[in-house]
Amino acid sequence: MELYTVAELVSFAHSLFLSAGCDDEKAKGIAEILIEADLMGHTTHGLALASNYLDEIERGTMLTHGDPKVLVDRGVTIVWDGNYLPGVWLTASAVDLACERARLYGLCAITIRRSHHIACLSAYLQRATSHELMAIIASSDPSAASVAPYGGKKPVFTPDPLAVGIPTEGDPIWIDMSASITTNGLCTRLNREGKRFPAQWVMDANGSLTDDPSVIFADPPGSILPSGGADHGHKGYGWALLIEALTQGLGGYGRAESPSQWGASVFIQVMDPELFAGLDAFRREMQWTAESCRDNPPIRADAKVRLPGEASMDRRRSALRHGVQLYQGVLESLTPWAEKFGIDMPAPIE
Repeated sequence: MELYTVAELVSFAHSLFLSAGCDDEKAKGIAEILIEADLMGHTTHGLALASNYLDEIERGTMLTHGDPKVLVDRGVTIVWDGNYLPGVWLTASAVDLACERARLYGLCAITIRRSHHIACLSAYLQRATSHELMAIIASSDPSAASVAPYGGKKPVFTPDPLAVGIPTEGDPIWIDMSASITTNGLCTRLNREGKRFPAQWVMDANGSLTDDPSVIFADPPGSILPSGGADHGHKGYGWALLIEALTQGLGGYGRAESPSQWGASVFIQVMDPELFAGLDAFRREMQWTAESCRDNPPIRADAKVRLPGEASMDRRRSALRHGVQLYQGVLESLTPWAEKFGIDMPAPIE
């Protein structure tokens, strides 16, 4: 098992995106968020995405310079046109701006239309929770469809993820989930590796349930099941409609415009508890809730009740101390790019 320091991986990714044509700020922003995802264990949405992003830059479908166009700015509500700039950089920038505005107004919501892909949503949460702010981040891709509405067979939505960061008196709560049972990234990985899902998480174009990810790539394509599956998928269906409204409806751009380019519509909201009932009250209430969950009698004696984000934080702390383990094949996918740009591959910890 080879481990790499965070600094080594960030420097490597930074050099790749600089060489591909990104300005320094964008290259650094992409590198830091992708490695942050790997630190947390989200291996399909970390450095594994770098090769695809570099392909997009080379084709001119991810722009490397410029700023988003401000379409609306009313202080507490903002709309950006991202012009397919790197979605990772756009989202990080929007979270930081929303944090600044939330301290002034109590809350701030930003939507981004025509962003490029934004990687792992939970990788942005620390930018808010480290400042005792609560954040909600949602994303959809109006150019793609891989999840059918409950009761239907034809894909309409993407997995439509939602992440929430909640401060407490101790570690924050980091929620990261999607309106579908699984992600497009995991479908792609399992299909490439000839593996199957642990249960019937997808259905073919005829509506038959299966654990075979290849049905998603068939012609006609199958569908990932909404969260709740065949039994309670109406819950994930409703969730997807909410995410589509937040990301595309509020941004005024989405599936109705029939975009064909890989990208994202993004919704970000940050709230400052201090400007509601007060930070101390918020932390007290959420700490009580967190402790009541952790102290709950477990069903299995060897598996305590955990809060969302605990495993990610544990992995992150371990990786910062001991090094990051990358998923098999990730560095190999970047070797041709490193050779093209004359960049040394990262060296594992001895």
